[in-house]
Amino acid sequence: MIGSKIIKAKVLEEVVYQSPLYQLQTIQKNMQQTIIKLLSILFPNQMVRIAYQQLTSPQFHKLRPHELDILAQAKTETIDFLDFKIKTYTWQGGEDTVLLIHGWEGQAGNFADLIQHLLAANFTVFAFDGPSHGFSSKGQTSLFEFSDLVAAMIKKLKPQKLVSHSFGGVATTFALASHTDIAIQRYALLTTPDKFRQRIDDVSMRVGITEKVKNKLISKLEKELDLKVDTLNVSDAVKKINVHKGLIIHDRHDKVIPISQSQNVAANWEAGEIIPIEGTGHFRILRTAEVLDKVVDFLKS
Repeated sequence: MIGSKIIKAKVLEEVVYQSPLYQLQTIQKNMQQTIIKLLSILFPNQMVRIAYQQLTSPQFHKLRPHELDILAQAKTETIDFLDFKIKTYTWQGGEDTVLLIHGWEGQAGNFADLIQHLLAANFTVFAFDGPSHGFSSKGQTSLFEFSDLVAAMIKKLKPQKLVSHSFGGVATTFALASHTDIAIQRYALLTTPDKFRQRIDDVSMRVGITEKVKNKLISKLEKELDLKVDTLNVSDAVKKINVHKGLIIHDRHDKVIPISQSQNVAANWEAGEIIPIEGTGHFRILRTAEVLDKVVDFLKS
């Protein structure tokens, strides 16, 4: 039976790969990459600006009806932060408080299922849409503005516990490492990147720029932000943060962020541990009941 399924899958794969539409899409993709590489050689400075735009201009993704319904149940507030109007959310529960930090190109509504689990466990839940994310105002932003906002929200709301998803883990650990006076009881990360250079590599690959242009991009970032890209690692930041106990949950087959990045963070985090899982990918992890139960149990422990 299993062998029959494998044969059928191989036949289907061959049909797809040999289809005119697939071959046309492959040709178009290869042509696009060739054109971008040529432009990188002829106009390197312009291509640096395009890649920089990718790094600082998050795309907006629509929420599902269920996620919008959960946001509608929150008490909302708009606060000023730098040049942005930041949308914040509060779901009132008990004395136990938790702040949720979404990922890059994410928003508070992505946590809708977790919010329901937390409210059922009598938590008061805080969340926000980052700069140029969700229902906050739009404009160019960066990891560092996002991180500064996380620190400001923690100091304003004084949550005892934190949960982040994906890039939210970078912003949060950097915020906590820069403000070691902030003490957190429990911090759960639903996947996390490690090295900021890997984010630059991902954008460079997506845009299709050459290695020379990527190096120019790194030089531009380091000059404008007065920092060294290779020092921006979550695995270094967690050594400094004041967190009593941490937990990372990451899918072994996550195609967006390899589990090796979370494993390296956990290996360098004395107060942290990692639980590998399967079957959720990078985004469905936010909607998987078994994962959400683990998070709530951890926060209540």
